[in-house]
Amino acid sequence: MKLINPPLPGIASEYHQRYINLVANQNVLSMMESQILDFKALLSEVPFEQEDYAYAEGKWTIKQLAGHMIDAERILSYRAMCIARGEKQNLPGFEEDDYVANASFHLRSLYDLGHEFGAVRESTIQLFRYMTEEELDRKGLANDTGVTPRIILFMIAGHHIHHVNVLRERYSEVLP
Repeated sequence: MKLINPPLPGIASEYHQRYINLVANQNVLSMMESQILDFKALLSEVPFEQEDYAYAEGKWTIKQLAGHMIDAERILSYRAMCIARGEKQNLPGFEEDDYVANASFHLRSLYDLGHEFGAVRESTIQLFRYMTEEELDRKGLANDTGVTPRIILFMIAGHHIHHVNVLRERYSEVLP
């Protein structure tokens, strides 16, 4: 699989860098590919009766967390595509809590959400697999912050790692 180097130090905002740091020096596309089966396997460990479990009042359920991961990846991939294609407009931000509140993740199964995650992730990998170095480093604005598709790619991978860690740590009482 194509090797894409991480962004150079000091290029990404502090917000982006905290996710990028989670990826370390791995082949990001290969890692993202393996995350598909790993995430589906993790979701399959959640007992059916615990799929709507939240570790505290006001926190997302497991289904909502999975749905957020799908939404965020779609939005971030869209931003990367726009910037890679030369978009000059500031791409809008999104309020993750509002998106989760306005979605009907509770009506779906974790199996279904895992399947959708896999489809979205495959699309993300295909988008980045054939970007040139020039496209990966094209500068744009998203949510009033300077960013490149390369930064977004590593952020997507790190965002996934972050939320899987949250799932394992804070939802551990429903995972075997």
